[in-house]
Amino acid sequence: MDMDSSQIYLADPTIFYYDDTYYLYGTTGDPKRGKDKGFLVYTSKDLSKWSGPNGAKNGLALQKGDAFGEIGFWAPQVFKYNNLFYMAYTANEHIAMAISNSPLGPFRSTSKKDLEAPVKQIDPYIFFDDDDKKYLYHVRLNKGNRIFVAELNDDLMSIKPETLKECISGELPWENTQNTNWPVTEGPTVLKHKGLYYLIYSANDFRNPDYAVGYAISESPLGPWRKTDDSPIIHKDFFNENGTGHGDVFIDNKGDMQYVLHTHFNDTLTQPRRTAIVKIKFIEEKVRPDYLITEKDGFRFLITE
Repeated sequence: MDMDSSQIYLADPTIFYYDDTYYLYGTTGDPKRGKDKGFLVYTSKDLSKWSGPNGAKNGLALQKGDAFGEIGFWAPQVFKYNNLFYMAYTANEHIAMAISNSPLGPFRSTSKKDLEAPVKQIDPYIFFDDDDKKYLYHVRLNKGNRIFVAELNDDLMSIKPETLKECISGELPWENTQNTNWPVTEGPTVLKHKGLYYLIYSANDFRNPDYAVGYAISESPLGPWRKTDDSPIIHKDFFNENGTGHGDVFIDNKGDMQYVLHTHFNDTLTQPRRTAIVKIKFIEEKVRPDYLITEKDGFRFLITE
């Protein structure tokens, strides 16, 4: 396997934009670069020139031992809340939260506890609605990877159990191209646009070349959700890259919407997965809700200087 030393290899990536700087986090697949040690972070001023890893602890924004988890550090999300920076993430196939004074970390949790649940749960995404309610979108491992939502308490450390609802599971042909008994929908991101909620998600096993991204729409953050006929909006056939998916939406410094994602290493190897971004946008409609499209010429891999 011939790895490019300039290529960024983060799966399940997310980009947090703060104070004129882009911070890139994700799942590290390469043991030499931090696999099962925590979460690396890279930085950029323009989305083209990246440096790092620049985390506060040996390049890591969160280092194992400072918060919950021993293995399987996956799918982080970073956001600012109450003048602190929070990282929601997966470890040991459970969801946890860590806090820092800087996007570079170190992110820590003195309790080192996960968010309690009766099942394994992964891929957290915290959504703040206009009415100040907070929601945890996540994946529960129960006869498939199924996306759920629940309202969070104000401390962000627990859910309101009575609000827990299933959003979607893998039922459509494009979502389960291998026709497995364990269909996968995962990697949720939620946007609010013109009063509607857009749930962007990935489907198929990540090792499947057909790993792809679609979306569903709801009038409420708790659903019910209607999957769209124009999904998937990101797929291997769009960019000639296998395994395109599991990312996050961010708004760049020009106000444009972009989606950061991963792809397979090449046509035959899944790992380590490569990090890329692509522009997406809403198309206005008069007879139906606005729909999302991918700007295919805006796809590019992220590399360090």
